[in-house]
Amino acid sequence: MDWFPLFNSVRIALISSVVVFFSGIFCAYYVARLPRLLKGILDVLFTLPLVLPPTVVGYFLLLLLGNNRPFGAWMLENFQIRLVMTWYSAVFAAIVVSFPLMYRTARGAFESFDETLSDAGKTLGLPGWYIFWRIRMPACRQGILAGTVLAFARALGEYGATSMIAGYTPGKTATISTTVYQLWRTDNDELAFVWVLVNLAISAVVLLAVNFLEKKQRRPQK
Repeated sequence: MDWFPLFNSVRIALISSVVVFFSGIFCAYYVARLPRLLKGILDVLFTLPLVLPPTVVGYFLLLLLGNNRPFGAWMLENFQIRLVMTWYSAVFAAIVVSFPLMYRTARGAFESFDETLSDAGKTLGLPGWYIFWRIRMPACRQGILAGTVLAFARALGEYGATSMIAGYTPGKTATISTTVYQLWRTDNDELAFVWVLVNLAISAVVLLAVNFLEKKQRRPQK
C-alpha cells in the first residue's frame, strides 16, 4: 500500500497550520482592536472562505496562481516556479480554507481576555511584546490551541480547492481526500474504504483533542 497520500496530507496540513497560526493570531489581535465598522468589513473578508464552496475557493486561486495568469506567469517566467499542479499548490488551498477557523477562534479568545492584566503590565513598565507573549497569549492559550487543532484538521481533510489547484498525481500531489475520490472512480472500493478509515481515525483524534482543550478551558482555576 502506497502511504504517500498520508505523508503528503500531513505535510500540507502542518505547513499550512504554521502559516495560519501566526497570520490568524496577527489578524485576530489587530482586528479585535479596530472600530466596529472596519472590524465588520474585515470579518466578512477573512471569514468568507469558510462559507464559500471549496470549488469556488479553488477557482479564485486558479485565477490568481494559474500559469496563464499575471502572478502565476510572472513566477514561472522569472523563478521557474509553478504555483499550480504541484504538492505545495495544495498548501495555498489549505491556508485559505483553514485560516477562518484560526482567525475566528483566536479573535474570540482575545476578546474574552481581561484587559486589566494588560493594563497592569503597562503600569509596571513592561514592553508591549512581553505583555503579548507572556501575559495575553498564556491567558488565551486554550482558545489558540483549539483554533490551531481545528485549522490542522480542516487542512488535512481539504478536497475541493485542492483538487482544482493541485489535481491528482500519484506519488506527487495525491492527498487522502483526492485518493479516496480517485479510488472510488476506479471502483477500488476496498482500498478507498481503507483510506476512509485512516481519515476517520485522524479526525477522531483531532476531535478528542479539541474536546479536551475545551473542557480544560472551562475548568475553574483554583
